[in-house]
Amino acid sequence: MKTILVPVDFSPATPAVLAQAVVLAKAVSGRIVLLNIILPPVIVAEYGALLDSIAEIKIAGEKAAAVQLEKLAKQCERRGVKAETRQFTGSIVALITDQARAVEADYVVIGSHGHTALYDVFVGSTTHGVLRRARCPVIVVPPVKRAEARGKK
Repeated sequence: MKTILVPVDFSPATPAVLAQAVVLAKAVSGRIVLLNIILPPVIVAEYGALLDSIAEIKIAGEKAAAVQLEKLAKQCERRGVKAETRQFTGSIVALITDQARAVEADYVVIGSHGHTALYDVFVGSTTHGVLRRARCPVIVVPPVKRAEARGKK
């Protein structure tokens, strides 16, 4: 059985990425591993008094992401594809590529948000980083145009 790693961030790109992953999983008799990575909060000395609140916010974010992941897994299973979920906190590109190796992924299906080149220069591109570091094929799902996302074509 082939394994397809699908990093998701619950952005508007997620439904299109999941749909393509399901099509691929069905075509190769595969399973999907849904992966969500939460960036760790940036803590500086000025926030020392707020550490308890930051920890609570982090826990709430993790719980909300876990609920979303389970919903996506159920969508896959309703479409006839086995799915499991994984959730981590840390460096996004490193964790995606580490998990691709850990689950012995045959493919990574990832979305492109369609940022400009200037944005990518300053902020960096998760998709670009995964493309450079992955040891398996990476399928990039292009961004959904706004009109398509609203159901207009």
